[in-house]
Amino acid sequence: MSKHHDVDRAAQESLRLLGADPGNWVAPVPGVDHDVAIIGGGQSGVTIAYALRRAGISRVTVIEAADQAKTGVWRTRARMNTLRTPKTRSGPELGNPAIGFQAWYEGLHGEEAFRAIGRIARTDWADYIEWFQRQVGVEVRYRTRVADIEPVDGLLRLHLDVDGQRQTEVVRKIVLATGVEGTGGPYIPAIFEGLPEHLRAHTGHEIDFAGLDGKDVGILGAATSALDAAAVALESGAREVHVFSYRAELVIQPTGGNVPNPGAQENFHRLPDAARWQNRWNQANKGSTSPLDTVLRAVAFPNLRLHFNAPWTALREEDGRVVVEAADGTHAYDFVIAGTGYQYDPRTRPELRRLAEDIALWRDVYEPPAALRSESLGAYPYLGDGYELTERVPGSAPWLRDVHVFNVAAAQSFGRPVGDIPSLRTGVPRLVEAISRDLFLADWQRPKPPAAAAPEESFTAHYAHAVWRPDVDAKAAIG
Repeated sequence: MSKHHDVDRAAQESLRLLGADPGNWVAPVPGVDHDVAIIGGGQSGVTIAYALRRAGISRVTVIEAADQAKTGVWRTRARMNTLRTPKTRSGPELGNPAIGFQAWYEGLHGEEAFRAIGRIARTDWADYIEWFQRQVGVEVRYRTRVADIEPVDGLLRLHLDVDGQRQTEVVRKIVLATGVEGTGGPYIPAIFEGLPEHLRAHTGHEIDFAGLDGKDVGILGAATSALDAAAVALESGAREVHVFSYRAELVIQPTGGNVPNPGAQENFHRLPDAARWQNRWNQANKGSTSPLDTVLRAVAFPNLRLHFNAPWTALREEDGRVVVEAADGTHAYDFVIAGTGYQYDPRTRPELRRLAEDIALWRDVYEPPAALRSESLGAYPYLGDGYELTERVPGSAPWLRDVHVFNVAAAQSFGRPVGDIPSLRTGVPRLVEAISRDLFLADWQRPKPPAAAAPEESFTAHYAHAVWRPDVDAKAAIG
């Protein structure tokens, strides 16, 4: 019997011992195709669908724009060798250790092998997520892109592009489980816009690194994604890679990593707006930290150059190359990469264009002190306790409460990236509780069709012989 069979059997036995999934308790609504549509079929989308089913909400669809081989980031845009998250941090298993990464890895490779690894290899995590999806039985509709979300009669109509064909479906709830793209997408500085596409990319794009063999590459940004891109370019044969930072040095993660505060994970969203803003401003001002192994991977190459205090001010094409005007001089490269992170303004997402003007952003709700102003933080959506969008003008768009943001765009409201591995343990149950609450309360107030009268069932025959009868039992006692 193979080890794969053994680990599958152990997972299925653990699920059996949990008991059968509860029956769906959400009353059907005429004209509704799904009670919940989850946009994104990666680790968050699959985990949420599984958790909803365990909560008795089973009319759920999971929609993914990519095909199965390119779903999520682990085999596409993620370029680290190992995850940033410690190997012991719980993830999509939601308290069932038999379907966690450690159980899967030890089942295939043994306990000693798990003890020997420092962090989880990125490709191992990708394999595990595929295994987890099979074990919990979540189906994902691949190659299905949401082109538009339209509010209609208290519901939400999805306009879908399914393998090039347009169709519509009506849902009651939407969960945006879109990972690092959140409610926006890659932040590409305006200076990149005039360059031909074959000369530039963002770290959030798929990049033909093999095509950089023998070429000079310039990278704007020096956080983890930029350093990962630099390392892959060098590993792919780039002649030189120059990394530019506006800071005076790299911001390196402390030994042992950034350990999240469980209390903050659970309660950050309950803090006053001023405290949440201050915390997030402090984090942004400090800069994104890079694990030491990410730095060492890149600087191991003698043809890597780090430029500090050197923001870019202008870019132009000359003779098929990119000329970079930076604070430390003029440079020329065959290809340039923006390692400049992401932005989360809903107005930049095509599928949210109908909703965008009604969505409350942080800048609509909170005015920070002058010293703490930040255009990027102000563009995050301002979310409620259940990750739901809120209205910019109260009462103007009540259906926004049925769109839940379980992705990195929730960071400003919840204090940490949402959709990454550590956020699943606490975040998914909170999200499922909110969806369950909303559906139950909505159905409680909805008029119900009269039910056919069921025949009354009598149980007296089961206990009639034990009923005390004074006229009979008293005489029996005297006799």
